[in-house]
Formats: sequence, C-alpha cells, structure tokens
Amino acid sequence: MDRSVKPSLVVVGNGMAGMRTVEELLALAPGMYEITVFGAEPRVNYNRIMLSPVLAGEKAFDEIVLHTREWYAENGITLHAGDPVVAIDRRRHRCTVRAASGREVAYDRLLLATGSQPFIVPVPGAQLPGVVGFRDLDDVETMLQAARDGGRAVVIGGGLLGLEAASGLLRRGMEVTVVHLTGSLLNQQLDSDASLLLKGALENRGLHILLSSQTEAILGSEKVEGVRFKDGSECAADLVVMAAGVRPNVALAVDAGLHVERAVVVDDTLQTYDPRIYAVGECVQHRKNTFGLVAPIWDQARVCAAHLAGLGHRRYVQQATATKLKVTGIDLYSAGDIVGGAGSEDLVLRDRRSGVYKRLVLAGNRVTGAVLYGDVSDGPWYFELIQRGADITAFRDRLLFGPTLCEAA
Repeated sequence: MDRSVKPSLVVVGNGMAGMRTVEELLALAPGMYEITVFGAEPRVNYNRIMLSPVLAGEKAFDEIVLHTREWYAENGITLHAGDPVVAIDRRRHRCTVRAASGREVAYDRLLLATGSQPFIVPVPGAQLPGVVGFRDLDDVETMLQAARDGGRAVVIGGGLLGLEAASGLLRRGMEVTVVHLTGSLLNQQLDSDASLLLKGALENRGLHILLSSQTEAILGSEKVEGVRFKDGSECAADLVVMAAGVRPNVALAVDAGLHVERAVVVDDTLQTYDPRIYAVGECVQHRKNTFGLVAPIWDQARVCAAHLAGLGHRRYVQQATATKLKVTGIDLYSAGDIVGGAGSEDLVLRDRRSGVYKRLVLAGNRVTGAVLYGDVSDGPWYFELIQRGADITAFRDRLLFGPTLCEAA
C-alpha cells in the first residue's frame, strides 16, 4: 500500500455510538484516516435520547443535533446520509461496502455502529398504517401527525421508552393507554413497590395503565382502529406505538459472515472475528452481554478509538451501572442487584405523603442494590458503596438517611 495515501475508515451508522468513536479517534489521531460515514437517516447525527422532549414539544430538532454538516466537512469526513450500507464484501483483495444507492467504498478498517431496531410485536395487524415504533425522528413525526388529529393512542410497553412516548402523546392532547406485559412498570429498573407508586402517579396525570396484558391483535382494515388482548378485551386506538424493547440490528453483519450470536460478537478491543472490522454500541455483544445505556457505549467508543489509532493499550471492561431516570417529572434511581436472594435483606423507607421511597438490598453488611423513588439525591453515594463493597456496619442504622448522618458519625 502506498504509505502516502491515508488508510480508509468506513463507519456504518451515523448515530451516537459510531460518531462518538469518530470523535475520540479525531482527538487521538487527527488526520490518520480518510473517513466515510454512511447513515440510514437523511439527517446529521442527533441525540436520540432527546427524542422524547421533541415529542413532548420541549425541544426542536435543531436543539438535539450533535454534529452539523459543517462539522463533518471541517473534519474531512465524507457523509452519505440517507444511503444505508446494504452489503459488505470481505472477500476482495481490498474490501468494500455497497450502499443502497449502488455506491461502493473500499475500506482498510470498518466500524459497525448499526444500533438496534424496535421490536414490533408479531401479531395480526402489526403492519397497519398507524402502527409505529419509537426509534427515530420519522417515528416522532408520525406520532405528532396523529396527535394533531387528537384521538386515542395505545402504547405497548411499560418500560422507559414506552412511558416517555405515552407522556409526550398525553401532553400533545391524546387519550393514552399504556399496555404492559408484566405486573410492574419499569420492571427492569424498579421493584414492585416503587413501580406501584409510579403507576399511581402516572394515572393521576391522566394516563391509563393496563398491566399483565398481552396484545393478541391490532384491529382495523385500512388503518389502526384498536387493540385486542389475549383475555378478549379491546381498546380503541387511532395510533399504536410499539415500545416493547429493541433488538440489535445485525442483518448486515450476518450477511457478511461475521460471528453473530444475539449481537455482533467482539473482544475486549471491540474487534470482531475479522481483524479489520470493529463494532460499538447496541449492535455489540461483549462477553455474552448487550448494551443500551450511554455510559458503557461511551467506554466502548474510547477503547475502540484507541485501537483504531494504533494505541492498543486499552481494554473494554464492563462496569456496574446505575440508572437515573426522570419519568414525567418523577425522579427514579436504580443500581446494583435490586432483586436480592438467599441471605440478603432489605432496608426500606416509605413516606407516601411526600412521595419518597427507598429500598436498599444488603448482603453481608454491604449494600448490593438500591431503588430510590421521588428523592434520588443519595443515589450516587449508594452506588459508590456498591462499587467499593464498603462495610456499612458502623452506620447501618442510619443508612437510609444518606451520607450526611452516616459520615458524621
């Protein structure tokens, strides 16, 4: 290879994970690669986490843009927005990607950042007009169009994404019902008591909540008219939002013959089984785990960028994470093992009048999990105790009241 010619880095995916990796790479080794980015959406990179405020009318799209077109140009990055990669050819002497437009670009290094896609519950009627996921700006625009006509919305999924969609549509004037398969909202982050408090608070704000409800069919002939559940009951709907989780977007990797299990398998350097191809973000599987939170994905970006820059001293190590949420103005915090098990015990503080709930899971005089509702100010301190495995024997009786009383003792 002519050493005067820069190696080519092709990034498949113009989302947060891929572009954060490019940012880190530019900081470590500016000008090292000729960088080409392909994105499925006809837009620049934006903060997908902020789609909920856009839906709720709290922010405009311009306010959530992370990289303008000028930024790409200033950094010498060629952006092909609205032209997704449809094939990877790893067999040629110089490997290439091919986009939907037919454009082909050769690569020396390839970064897969294809993210995930919404899980559309496989029931009759799921393809009717008026059924939408909640994954990108097009989905938000579809929901906003429906909300302009008022009417009724059903949101399938009582996780964070579903509750945010429901809250936004409620604020836009729709009558909204949230349907959740299990008996607790946010069951991955909250225990049953905190979930019950959240359900009451959301219902007081005007949401209808149906728990332990399984969708059997989407009703309608030419467009959505309602939802039928497994128990035979029905709910009228002009819009159905599928927010029942996401699946890693791995079709491109599978077609290319990369090693894929639940997601694209990578090692501690974020390298796939093909040493020329790296992957980051929600399309990644590392040591059997997949990822959806920002913190671990930013860690992946730092490690991957270091190796692309030839500074191979970093390794990706999964860290315990805490989840701080805000649902329609209600603060929630969850960290560690909130389920507990044999030998564990709970410390609980419940103040219904002030809307405060705390539950700490203890094992062997150490905090192993924490759930906070309403007042989450002590969350980082509890998380630090979890990470350090700190012995809390000396202040166990004051533990629920936070660090001020405990550290003063």
